Amino acid sequence: MHRDLVMTACTQSATTASVAAGDAMMAMLADLTPLNRVICSSDYDATVAYLSERWPLREHRFEASDVHNGWVIPPRWDVLEAAIYKDGECIYDGRWHPMAVMALSLPFRGTVSREELKSHLHFDHRYEERIPFHFRQLFTSWQRDWGFCVPRRLVESLAPGDYEVVIETREAPGYLRCLDYHLPGQLEQTIVLGANLDHPGVANDGLSGVAVGLAVFEALAARPRRFSYRLVLAPGIMGTEYYLGRLPAAERARLFEGVMLEMLGSPTILNLQRSRGAGSNIEQALSRVLSEGGHDYREGAFESLLLNDEYLWEAYGIPMASLSRYPYPEYHTDADNLGLMSPQRLLEARDVVLAAIDDIESSPLIKKRFEGNVCLSHPRHDLYVDPGQVAFGDVPDESRRRMRLLMDSIPTLTRPTTVRQLAREVGLEESVVHDYLKRWRDCGLVELV
Repeated sequence: MHRDLVMTACTQSATTASVAAGDAMMAMLADLTPLNRVICSSDYDATVAYLSERWPLREHRFEASDVHNGWVIPPRWDVLEAAIYKDGECIYDGRWHPMAVMALSLPFRGTVSREELKSHLHFDHRYEERIPFHFRQLFTSWQRDWGFCVPRRLVESLAPGDYEVVIETREAPGYLRCLDYHLPGQLEQTIVLGANLDHPGVANDGLSGVAVGLAVFEALAARPRRFSYRLVLAPGIMGTEYYLGRLPAAERARLFEGVMLEMLGSPTILNLQRSRGAGSNIEQALSRVLSEGGHDYREGAFESLLLNDEYLWEAYGIPMASLSRYPYPEYHTDADNLGLMSPQRLLEARDVVLAAIDDIESSPLIKKRFEGNVCLSHPRHDLYVDPGQVAFGDVPDESRRRMRLLMDSIPTLTRPTTVRQLAREVGLEESVVHDYLKRWRDCGLVELV
């Protein structure tokens, strides 16, 4: 009876903690979703201040004069006033939503014809009422125009005649801000979780991944760790490139592999997109957790399910998978709002990531200490696995074949991997693989850490 009471109390405590974590993620989304979080803006700065007050984050700041690999940091940009008038009546208030004025719009004040106005109105051709996210100018700040993002219905209802347009903005030299959160472990190999901190006025695209990443790190901070972990929060594409490109080479070399956390609060299924090589420890663990945990999900090759910052990490030699709920109908529209978010979906994503981390934490990491192919039959090693020869009457043995596969796999390891992952690849029990690798370790050929 006492044991049952203890188990019940533990279950209730875990449930209470999960509810609290879900509520905390939703509260953060409620506070930050309405802000105009374009790359360089007052609202982006307010977002950085909000997060930095609550979590031990390190800031990386890049000034407007810092041109990197051809990337140009856009000006700091805020909308002060924006509206369209017809016969003295306001027919569209560009301040109603952060996406209602196209990102980095030039200022404009004047009278235009209906045809001229239409050339500056951007709408989502799929929906009558939703407005789209027009972001291209953020990456081409040297070539800009003025404009609004509006419902298709408005464009179709415009009467002939002239219109008064006002877009008043405030600009200054911009600076790009990225944040990271580092949790050291016993190993220097660092697992990275990435999320996008920009995207104006939306909840799922970017910000939900931030919420999940922070919830994961709150849990990790309270437990022992073998691997080190880093959460990187940056503006999409440009922020990640500056972060990686300007990170000291020695520090960047410790970034082992990672997962982008993206669009994780919507009522759509989970997607695991593989890294380019599909061989990282964390993505293999995520695949196992999703499969064995009975989750509704799909899995795909690199860039088969979505295209975001993953390719930037890969360009720096860091395998980067992604966990998302993309696609969802509200993507890049104003319907991507707090009402779309589900605390249960956010918690599911958090728990999947934590379970994958538990998986890789519980298995030793193999680090190779030789190059080429060692003569394993030499008495100094005695590690050779004889597959047998049929011509001499040997009976094929599946266990011996798999052990030979294991033997041949170890010299081909190009990066550290867990014993568990290698065991799954060759189809042997983890304990069998571990025992064999101990013999390699005793010969000084590998480390098991």
